[in-house]
Amino acid sequence: MLRVPLRSFILVTPLLGGCGADASNRVPLAVFAASSLTEAFTELESTFERAHPGLDVQLTFAGSHVLRLQIEQGAAADVFASADPLQMAALRGAGRLDSDTVFARNELVVVVPSDNPARIERFEHLSNATRIVLGSAAVPAGRYADAVLDRSDDEFAATVRAHVVSRENNVRLVRAKVELGEADAALVYRTDAIHARSIRAVRVPRDVAVPVELPIGVLSDAPHLEAGRRFSDHVLSALGQAVLADHGFKTEAR
Repeated sequence: MLRVPLRSFILVTPLLGGCGADASNRVPLAVFAASSLTEAFTELESTFERAHPGLDVQLTFAGSHVLRLQIEQGAAADVFASADPLQMAALRGAGRLDSDTVFARNELVVVVPSDNPARIERFEHLSNATRIVLGSAAVPAGRYADAVLDRSDDEFAATVRAHVVSRENNVRLVRAKVELGEADAALVYRTDAIHARSIRAVRVPRDVAVPVELPIGVLSDAPHLEAGRRFSDHVLSALGQAVLADHGFKTEAR
């Protein structure tokens, strides 16, 4: 089952309920997760439901800021996994969280098409691109990208920003622009580059890189509070951390 986001522009991946007990007899557990977590949380859904056959995880993927707004506007979520701490801090400040903690880390990379028309082999070559795509300033990927440019040489950053042709509402839309040949380069999470075959990744130097932390929180007014706590614990367990590591996230496991 899938809880459909309220806004039409949101990236949603259709997902089927887990195996085991009849879905009609299982307790639904609404998990809102950043679009960059799609593959990892789809696998976590399966591993969790195998251990908890009476629960039916219902995943909704979108930009973290959109999911946070939906929760603030009354969407019935049990668990929220964000691509950055800012969205979680807003809910914490409003007294909406039962608990929250960082469960994984990531990093930004430059991605280019396989044929690499702008010949970007190093981060410093990003200024050669004439069509660059970033996340919007409202989404974590966009804020992280802006932070990387803020830490870069002023002239380089100004040239890159002058060549930005669009800013997208979630990181998967950013990546899609490169995959479709509509951009010479983009800044996305390393895990998003791993899951794409038609693009190549270029590392961001350590001296300008920014830490990317992903927190998970259980909503204090969750319809299924105890089940939400169990899912959060599963993500933080040795098995959950191994799943995340297999999908390229930095965890305690690796």
